[in-house]
Amino acid sequence: MKNNYKNMIMISISTLILLISCNGISKVEEKTAKENTDLIKVDTTKIPNDKFGVSVRYGRELMLNTAYYIGPNGVNGKYLGNKMNCSNCHQEAGTKLYSLNLIASHNNYPQYRPREGRVLTLAERVNNCIMRPHSGKPIPLDSKEMVAFLSYFKWINTFAPKGQKFKGEKNLSVSFPKVAASSEKGGVLFVQHCQRCHGVNGEGYMRPDGITYLYPPLWGKYGYQPGSSMHRIIKQAQWLKSNMPQDKATWQKPILTDEEALDLAAFVNDDKIHSRPNPKSFDYPHIEEKAIDYGVGPFIDSFSESQHKFGPFQSIIDYWNKRGLKPIY
Repeated sequence: MKNNYKNMIMISISTLILLISCNGISKVEEKTAKENTDLIKVDTTKIPNDKFGVSVRYGRELMLNTAYYIGPNGVNGKYLGNKMNCSNCHQEAGTKLYSLNLIASHNNYPQYRPREGRVLTLAERVNNCIMRPHSGKPIPLDSKEMVAFLSYFKWINTFAPKGQKFKGEKNLSVSFPKVAASSEKGGVLFVQHCQRCHGVNGEGYMRPDGITYLYPPLWGKYGYQPGSSMHRIIKQAQWLKSNMPQDKATWQKPILTDEEALDLAAFVNDDKIHSRPNPKSFDYPHIEEKAIDYGVGPFIDSFSESQHKFGPFQSIIDYWNKRGLKPIY
């Protein structure tokens, strides 16, 4: 009789635990579902079927297949100096959340850019990318290509909430360890996570047709230039966190820890071991506006070029904050 009573109690407790667990899971699922409904989704089936829509579609094509249209052997112009595509960094034609998202770009420009030290139009910002990461020459402002880029940005901007920030507009943030980012540790991570796609020497994986890369180069003659956003370690680490390895990581479930993302970015951007095209830089004419992870002086503080490049970054941030300066990273 006592044993039966004990068994009944144990069954009741187990049932109660199960109910509590299921209720917890249900609440997590509800929260996840709510978060997913809050996410912005660009529906390309809603591109208008008119002449403006033709320009929008071409703009999207330019984002996805930049090298084919305006690369070194482009069918509609030869503006790029390499065979990378805009979507290598601005994934899903600039609409992927937490991946240098461009949905709000039409709203955000013209804007002041500390790197250039002046206000840029959106067209100038497009050409900034053409000339920097792509080592190219400016697209004429009245060209079919520039109009298409701007048409596309205007159209995807219709999905953004007006005057409000939205989830995924910026890359994920990273926390800063008390030590500098380690290029040596990053090299180990590169072999573990990146080499299979980007190659042993970071040369990328060219498509069989030779038009563009299936996976882009990370350094070398055809990689992005110094001064590009991806050349800054914090900036790249924020992007890596939610996007790499590309077949595993999501913004909800990153694969790399914050420290690993910083180490990997340090390895990729270590100029002592990896060369880049046109390694000259004349950015940030006003040094008080210079990004703290920009590794070329002069600086408004007394921290070394090495610390600005690799960290530790928190001491630099604290220094700026104490003096009423706004650290950019």
